[in-house]
Amino acid sequence: MSPPVPKTAMVFAAGLGMRMRPITETLPKPLIKVGGRALIDHALDRLAENGVERAIVNVHWLADQIEAHLAGRRSPKVLISDERATLLDQGGGIKRAAPMIGDDPFLICNTDAFWIEGPRSNLRRLAEAFDAQTMDAILLVAAAAGAVGASAATVRSVENSSAPTLET
Repeated sequence: MSPPVPKTAMVFAAGLGMRMRPITETLPKPLIKVGGRALIDHALDRLAENGVERAIVNVHWLADQIEAHLAGRRSPKVLISDERATLLDQGGGIKRAAPMIGDDPFLICNTDAFWIEGPRSNLRRLAEAFDAQTMDAILLVAAAAGAVGASAATVRSVENSSAPTLET
């Protein structure tokens, strides 16, 4: 039996969306629609499809819009980690949300990254590859040749990382 996908995820939605200006001056990046659905919905739907029950979503820039958008979601259950006062970046966001995350393994997901599944779920493959005895973390990456928006700098930073990776 394969290990389960973690039941909790941290979803990063607090960024300023600077690379998407001028669109993000009035609309937070997680609410930009791709294929008729908000980016954050792509992420949350994929998490829910794989058994994630709770998603902690951090908010900062135009936070009221994100909270209003998420108010009607049922799956996964959304908890808000409020960073309106100070943008904490990813590490600080996780630290602030730690009491909501708990002690069990959890997933981290950016709202501006989404993927089309292959024959097997990437999140399930990630869970299967994770070994808690020998790893603190594992990173799911996509091959640059098949990715849209990948840059050479991104590829180099992943190649130089010491974190175990599962390439799709």
